[in-house]
This record gives sequence, C-alpha cells and structure tokens, in this order.
Amino acid sequence: MNSSLLKKIVFSLLLIATINYGFAQSPILSENARVSVLTCGIGNESYSLFGHTAIRISDPSQFIDLVYNYGAFDFNTPNFVAKFTKGDLQYFAVAHPYTDFINDYTYERRSVYEQELHIPDSLKQKLFDNLNTSLASGESHYTYKFIDKNCTSMVVDIINKTLDTTAIVKNTDTDISYRTILYPYFDGHFYEKLGTSIIFGKKVDQLGTKIFLPFELNKSLKTVKFDKQLLAKENKTLLAFNEPAPSSWWNNFYAYGLLLGFILFMNRKIINQIYLLLMGILGLFFLFVGFYSSHHELAYNYNILLFNPALLVMLYFWYTDKKKWIYNGSLFNLLCLVVYLFMMMNKAHLLIVSPLIITTGVVLVKLALKNKKKLPIII
Repeated sequence: MNSSLLKKIVFSLLLIATINYGFAQSPILSENARVSVLTCGIGNESYSLFGHTAIRISDPSQFIDLVYNYGAFDFNTPNFVAKFTKGDLQYFAVAHPYTDFINDYTYERRSVYEQELHIPDSLKQKLFDNLNTSLASGESHYTYKFIDKNCTSMVVDIINKTLDTTAIVKNTDTDISYRTILYPYFDGHFYEKLGTSIIFGKKVDQLGTKIFLPFELNKSLKTVKFDKQLLAKENKTLLAFNEPAPSSWWNNFYAYGLLLGFILFMNRKIINQIYLLLMGILGLFFLFVGFYSSHHELAYNYNILLFNPALLVMLYFWYTDKKKWIYNGSLFNLLCLVVYLFMMMNKAHLLIVSPLIITTGVVLVKLALKNKKKLPIII
C-alpha cells in the first residue's frame, strides 16, 4: 500500500473515531456549509483513463473541508490480479482533507470541476451524516463492477438516498451503446482501446442508460431537477490542465496496421503459425474469463468468433501435415469469420478489428487453397 493511500486511510479512521466517540452524531453543519460533486479529469494510467468522481463537504465556520472518495483500493491485496479478473476485488471509500485531494490532482496534472448541489441545509446535514455512517459502518466497501458499481455510481446512490428519490438519472447519450460512450476516452491509448474492444462482450453493446462515468454524471447534473429547480449549480473549474493526448511510435493505429501488413507481406509459414497461435490463445482466455469472471461485461463475448480457439485445433493438423483436416479447419474458421463480420456490422468496434479480420481471412484462404484436394483431370 503506497504512503499516500495509507495516509488517507489513517485520516479516515481518525475521522470515524472522532465521529463515533467525540460526538453523538456527525458535527452539525452551519448555514454556510456547501456540498458539491467533484469531477476529475482523465489520467494516463489505465485506472484513471475515465476520470473520477468524489463528494466535497465544506463548512468554513466549522473548519470542515473534506472530500469523500469511493474509488480507493489496495494494490497489496492478496491475489490482486486474480480478484480483479474474477470480479470480487473490494473497493472502499476514504475521506481526506480537500487540500490533500487537490494537491494530488495538481501533481498529476488532472483537471477538477465542482458542481455545488442546490439543496436545503437539512439535506446537506443528512448527506454529511450518510457519508460518515457509510465510512463508520463499512457500507462504503463494495465489490467493483465496471458499469454497475464504481466510484461514480456510488456517489449517485448516496445522493439519491439522501434526497429520498431517484433524482439523478441518466439523461444524456441514452441512445448510444456503452462501448460507443467509452471510445473518446482512449485518445492516445490505442492498444487499451483495442484491448477493451475485444475483451468486452455483449453487455457493453447495450444502450448506455446507466450513469457509470464521471463526466456522464457531470453532464446529467446540469439538467437534473429537484424540488422544481436545478439540482446543481454551474460548473466551477478548480483545476484546469489542457494536456495533449500522449503520443507513441507504437501505441497507435498505424503501427498496428504495419504489423499486420508485415504478416501478410512476409507470408511465411512460421509467422502465420505464430499469428494464428496467438489468436487462438486469446480466444481461450476470453472463453475462460467469460465463465470465470463475475464481470458481466466479459460474458457472452462473441469476439471469440475472430479469436477462435478452433484455430489451435487446426494448427495441430497443420503441424502434423494432415491436409484434409487443415482444409476443413480453414473452412470452419472462415465460416466463423463470416458470421462474426455480419454480427459486427452495427458494432462500434468494427473499424478497429477490421485489420484483424482481413489478416486472419487472408491467411486462412491461402491455407485452404494450398491444402485443397486437387481433382483429377480425365482426358
């Protein structure tokens, strides 16, 4: 566990102890108290590509300025990668001083925007109480789910709970898929975009009717009404960084296209075998995580029609030089590829997987023609 996270957790424990033992309830907020939703810009790490959401409680009269963050996790959790893949990694909330929070984002050069909630003082107190109760009782611990349960959805849930109504709902981009919503966040991160495109299955092709990303919440709050008035005031910029998208000589579409073009141009047996081997192994992995993981986004992954485990069977026949079965295996995989292409016609990731479809198709057609049984010529 890094020192920054440890510091935040210690502060949270001290806060909880103060609330539990120093007061009968949370400190009483003054009429000067403000509650707001903080939306944080994207970062370059994989876990920060989509931004972050937090809640700020500020009351200068009481010397309170806290940020409640539902996106904490411990890298030192035993079997961290396995738990994350399985879908049972525990996330939790921490509360830390606003100055620490803003200093962290200043250091990371990530923008931060604030939307103050326009609610009565009684509901500000109720939200403060609910946040502290959540920390003290362990309710803030949750099993992370990419769409259904994350730092943004937890903020939405606790605010709606405080307002005693489902005030905050998704009201923008509900006519496009989750996959389409995700794509703009991958600027400068081509292989991350490709990776999510091929590992995510049917669920992310559904219409994006749930708020699951920080900037979706930010956009929705601009139009949400409560008690016949806008719930959130205008966006206030706390930090602004206009960082250019990262560039890389290899992490882009052109390097990806050149690599696949090299495979087709060389047309060597060993290169084609390695390519098909990797495609088949990825297919086995997708099949495994689809059954193993509790992440619904990974289930029903039709991309295995492209990353087909049947390629591994065909490779065995190729290695043992069984021409008939090489031919039949090639035809079967080509048929799967045609079915996949038809399924992809209305999908957001058709363009990004097209080079893989073309490369696999060309390799399989050449293999089928080479091993097709020649008909005898009768004169």
